Amino acid sequence: MPASGKSVASEVIVDSNVDVVNMGNVIREEVKKRGLEPNDSNTGGVANDLRAKEGMDAVAKRCVPMIEALGKELVVVDGVRGIAEVVFFKEHFGEDFTLVFIDAPLELRFERVTSRGRSDDMTDIEALKQRDERELGWGLAEAIKVANVTVDNIGTIEEFKEKINTILEQA
Repeated sequence: MPASGKSVASEVIVDSNVDVVNMGNVIREEVKKRGLEPNDSNTGGVANDLRAKEGMDAVAKRCVPMIEALGKELVVVDGVRGIAEVVFFKEHFGEDFTLVFIDAPLELRFERVTSRGRSDDMTDIEALKQRDERELGWGLAEAIKVANVTVDNIGTIEEFKEKINTILEQA
């Protein structure tokens, strides 16, 4: 879910010299390419448009060439948003694909949103709920159900980083 801790997890992963492909960056790049302001409405609209025109796995399909171009044994993909993306990645990478679900409650995620200052962030908790609903509509709930690993991100940032490092050690 938005603001659950994916970006912090990505930072930990990059610090461990593992490459990260950010699915949200694919959307943000498309927003830029279309000459739109990078706010939540435009970002969500472009994400919906790509999925409507190219399929629910459109973003995953755009990520695979980036993943393969890295030529690495281990690459982390940040930002799976639906079951179609999970199915696509599993079909493409087979047993080498592991889905990690990072979980945090709505109120805590909203606190994080208000402090991080990204241009596509929400300004009130109702807007975050709307974003949650939009992303759940892409099949996110189904993706969560098939996650191989769940990380609860409700403690300190240090505790969360340690959980991510433990997962990396097992990869």
